[in-house]
Amino acid sequence: MRNVIVTGGSRGLGLGIVRRLAKSGYHAIAIARKEGDEFAAAKQEAEASAPGSLDFIPFDLTKIDNIPELVTMMRERFGAIYGLVNNAGMSTEGLLALTAIARIEQVLRLNTLSPIVLTKYVVRSMMADGGGRIINISSIIASTGYSGLSVYAATKASLVGFTRSLAREVGRTGINVNAVAPGFVNTEMTQGLTAEQRGQIERRSALRRLVDASDVADAVHFLLSE
Repeated sequence: MRNVIVTGGSRGLGLGIVRRLAKSGYHAIAIARKEGDEFAAAKQEAEASAPGSLDFIPFDLTKIDNIPELVTMMRERFGAIYGLVNNAGMSTEGLLALTAIARIEQVLRLNTLSPIVLTKYVVRSMMADGGGRIINISSIIASTGYSGLSVYAATKASLVGFTRSLAREVGRTGINVNAVAPGFVNTEMTQGLTAEQRGQIERRSALRRLVDASDVADAVHFLLSE
């Protein structure tokens, strides 16, 4: 089985990606602070159909200084890392003028700094092994904008620039780097939307609905393939 790391893989969109990969013959390694009941159920389900296809590593991705040790540990425990899906993220809603600096720093650390540093150490491993796949989960907001989500939008836009540049940097070594930029995904992160906001988003969507986690998981699965 090829090892694929999925950050924020214990719930929501990340869990949807993890489930899809485990069913498709990959060894999915979910990283998150807590495992949670949803992931425990998914692991039990995976063990029944594909033993050893799903693992969980408890780790706080805002602890930037500990990321090198994390990657070393995973490589020693699981072997070569084929794929990395940088999915973990958080949002902060509200006017920028009223957002605390500490909150801005927290979002930037998890959404931008953490995936860049994690990728730095994973890509070293991939270069040594002769190739791999890196997929960054951005957002449609990176290009369209959304009132009240300026900090979140900034972090997701930064991932697009990071993706484009890193793809040029490591493509010649057999490492594909791509980004997926979904619309509003029907997960816990969008539960705070009012009925009016949801209706507005659905009317603007070509599908006339919010994106489902399985839609994004299918795109990630495709980008991990040959």
